[in-house]
Parts: sequence; structure tokens; C-alpha cells
Amino acid sequence: MAAIDFGNLRQATRRDELDGRMDPWLLGAMVALACLGVVMVGSAAIAGGGQNAGPWHFLGRHVVFLAGGLVLATVVMQLELKLVEKYSHYLLLASFMILLLVFVPGIGKTVNGARRWINLGPASFQAVELVKVFYIVWLASYLKRFNEDVAVAWNAMLKPAGIVVLLVGLLLLQPDFGSSVLLFGITACMLLLGGAPIKRLILPVLVLVPGLVALVVFEPYRMRRITSFVDPWQDQLGAGYQLSNALMAIGRGEWFGVGLGGSVQKLSYLPEAHTDFIFSVIAEELGFAGVSMVVGLFVLLAGRAFWLGLKCVEMKRHFSGYIAFGIALWMALQSFVSVGVNLGVLPTKGLTLPLVSYGGSSVLMTCGALGLLLRVSKEYDRAARQVAKRRAVGAGVAIGAPPVAAQPPLPADAGNRGTSRLRQRIEPGLGRPSTESAALAALRRAR
Repeated sequence: MAAIDFGNLRQATRRDELDGRMDPWLLGAMVALACLGVVMVGSAAIAGGGQNAGPWHFLGRHVVFLAGGLVLATVVMQLELKLVEKYSHYLLLASFMILLLVFVPGIGKTVNGARRWINLGPASFQAVELVKVFYIVWLASYLKRFNEDVAVAWNAMLKPAGIVVLLVGLLLLQPDFGSSVLLFGITACMLLLGGAPIKRLILPVLVLVPGLVALVVFEPYRMRRITSFVDPWQDQLGAGYQLSNALMAIGRGEWFGVGLGGSVQKLSYLPEAHTDFIFSVIAEELGFAGVSMVVGLFVLLAGRAFWLGLKCVEMKRHFSGYIAFGIALWMALQSFVSVGVNLGVLPTKGLTLPLVSYGGSSVLMTCGALGLLLRVSKEYDRAARQVAKRRAVGAGVAIGAPPVAAQPPLPADAGNRGTSRLRQRIEPGLGRPSTESAALAALRRAR
């Protein structure tokens, strides 16, 4: 009987499985949303672009930002998640430093009364967009390291709650109320997914909600947004101007829209038509059918990311799983708020529609985060195929392994001759016991 070289077999298996495959559903949803964004930014900004450098000004810049985001996503996809996890604690420190930079004279930049941007010379960068990515990675690392403690100990759960309060404090000084609420939502949901009992989360929420309400009540412009949200037609040319024009655009779209490029509200009637209110232009030009397509793509993106996170956690790849959960929550919550603002079911907030709205910082960091999500999918696929290949080898169906049925039966007195029994081992990452390779056992019996 020819001996089987299991060392070469394992080496070939590892070599064959070095590269995982990206999730095609995630990639398809990302590409579709990005392409839709290019088309709709070009359509929505064609009237407003004339104020700067021509009707294609914003479209050209959006394509450049998207190209930069593609490069960033490609670079991020080359990073091993073990390396990202190793340096994740530095990302939290970097988040605080980035948010503090906006208050440094000469570095921070004020736009429309808000000091949220870092001056980079010819361009500016919104600090919170990078902080979202860094914070999600740090929180994923924290939940992996203290997974059991978060479920049973108050201090383990309150530490990330304290961190997010400090970050939100810096955001409210800018001010940026929308991103503050978004970070709170991501933190609460990730803690819940990380094992924190919902009863323990209720108390911090009850403490924080009155504070957020006070911030709205005692800030006149925020209070005007609430009153205009309740009845935008009461002050249609004042506080309710944006929402009333957005609702008129949505109403004109009906079932199939007025046609691509045919929007009237984008012609200097609807402010920020290519950024915060691009969903209204989509509804006007593409109608209910276009709106359903956009919502469906975001549901597919977030749902597939949640599925990927669940599969990673089942495979004991907790860091990867929590990153997938965090990015899924980011995409889901931000798109929900953006769509809700346009439909008039939520107060006006300065949150863009991910991958669709114009915005350099948002486009770049969204692409970077989604590149990280694709890296999670690649490593999960690689690990899953490695497990499947090892099981196949164990069943005797690997290349070069003889069928199990072709081997002679084990003698009844094999145990008396010193032949060891089959040992149980733990499959890497899965935590489920399986028997030793049948081919290896057959080789021992032949000897």
C-alpha cells in the first residue's frame, strides 16, 4: 500500500485556500448604490452647480471622491483583521485627537456655524466620519475581549457607555447632534448584540434621554426643527421650507416618477438637493419604484452584513462578527434617518444617504468601512472553506486519499496490540468536536 504524504496534502490545502472570496451580495449592493449615487448626484446638482464652476462641478468632485474611496477600500481589504485588532486600542485615542483637532485655530474650519471640519488646504475633511470607523473597530475589539464580562458585570458594560458619552460631548461642542444620536444608537445595539442584557441597557438610556431632550428644548434652532417637523406647512417659507419642498418632490413622483432629470424641486427650490435631500429627488424622478429599489438595496446591504456577523460569531470569530454588526448598524441607522427626514417622519438632521449623497468625507469613509466589511467576508469565506476541506480530508475524499471502504477492517484485538483509539479534537473556530482523519486512522491500521 502506498503511503499518503499528509504533510504535502496539508500544505497544498493551505496554499489552495490562502485567498477567500468576497460576498457577491454585499459587493453587488455596494456597486449598485455607488452607481445610483453617481447618476443622481449628476441629476440633482446640475442646477446648483452653476453657482460654482458649471453644472457638472459637483458630479466631477463626487466621481473623484468615489475613485478615492475605491482606492481606500482596496487598501483596507488587504489588511489582515488580526493586524487591525492588534492596534485597535490606538484607534480610540486617535478618535479623541481627531475630534479635538477641529477646535485648534488654523486647523479646524467652521461652515454654516458648525466647527466640524479639518482644513486640508484645497479641501476639508469632516472629522466625525473617520471617528465612526475607528470607534466601531475599537468597540468590536472591546466586545471580543470582554464578551463574558459585558453579559454579567456593570462596569464592563458602562466603560463603552462612558467612552461614547465623552465622544458625544466633543461632537455636541461642534455642534453635531445627528452624529451624536447615531453613535449612541450604534453603541447600544452593539452592546445588546455583544451579550449585554436589555434590562441593564434601560438604565443608561433613561439617564441619557432627558439630557438629549434638554439639548433640543434649550437650543432654539433645534426646537424650530422639531416644530417644523410636526407641521412644516405652518411656516412653509421659514423653518418648514426644506421639508415642505421635499414632500412636494416626493408627491410629484407618484408611481414611476417624472423621469430622470425631470425634477422641478431641484431647480433651486429644494436646498441641499444633492446631499441631505437627494432621496426626495430620487422619489420625484424615479417615483415609488425608484424609492423601493433604493430601500431594497440598503436592506440587502445591512441584512447581508448582519448575516455575515452572525456567521462569524458562530465560528467564534467574534472580532470579525462585531465589526460586521457595527458597520451594518451604521449603514442601517444612517440610511433610516436620512430617508425618514426626507419623508417627514423624523426631524431634519445633517446625515447623508450612504454612498448615494454627495460629500467627500462621507463617501471616502463609507467606502473604507465597506472595504473592511468585504475583508470580513473574505476571511470568513476562507475559514469556512478550510473547515470544509479538512472535513473532506477527514472523510477520505481529499485528493490522493483512498476511500474509507477500501481499507481493511480493524481487527477486534487492535486495542490489545497498542493501537490508540480515535481521539477527539476541536475544529478551529467552530468549537464542535469531530473525529480524527479516517485516512490517517486507516494508515495506522495498515501498519
